Amino acid sequence: SITSTLIALLCLSAPGGVSLVVPHPHINATVAQNILLSVEYSCRGVATIEWKHVSSWGTTKIVEWKSGNYVNVSTVYKGRVTTFENGSIQLLNVGMGDAGYYFITVTEEYGTNTYGTIIVNVYEIIYEDLHFVAVLFAFLAAVSAILICFMWLCNKSLHLFQKKTTHKLRARTTEEIELETIEC
Repeated sequence: SITSTLIALLCLSAPGGVSLVVPHPHINATVAQNILLSVEYSCRGVATIEWKHVSSWGTTKIVEWKSGNYVNVSTVYKGRVTTFENGSIQLLNVGMGDAGYYFITVTEEYGTNTYGTIIVNVYEIIYEDLHFVAVLFAFLAAVSAILICFMWLCNKSLHLFQKKTTHKLRARTTEEIELETIEC
């Protein structure tokens, strides 16, 4: 909506001179995709940037760093997170558990804070489900074809058996009729 876009583009300024812009407050992603949580901050002094992930499973600290100094990535996100000097982070290979709210806190060295939020929705890839259905359908069709062939063979065998039995009965009946006529 227009209101959320305007709010996202506003530069949220705190009295100490820290500002933060969140150009994309809502991100839709699919499983195994890489996503960029894009922000832009500015402040007068040295800033500390902290990202947290909040979902129904709880709150997890992702990364914290001081511009130009250290980067402290939590063990859960090691190898999956890339930090950028503008405050943005990139998450690699997202999964369903990565859906939720991402909070960024920018703290100026004098203690002034500003906050931003990005909502991330992660969806499963639908064609994998369709692939499973197609394979299951092909398997069921093959089993059905085998069962139909088996039933056809059983039916043919039954007809052959009935023909032999009927032929034997006719031969026996003919013999009995011949025997009766001879005895009389």
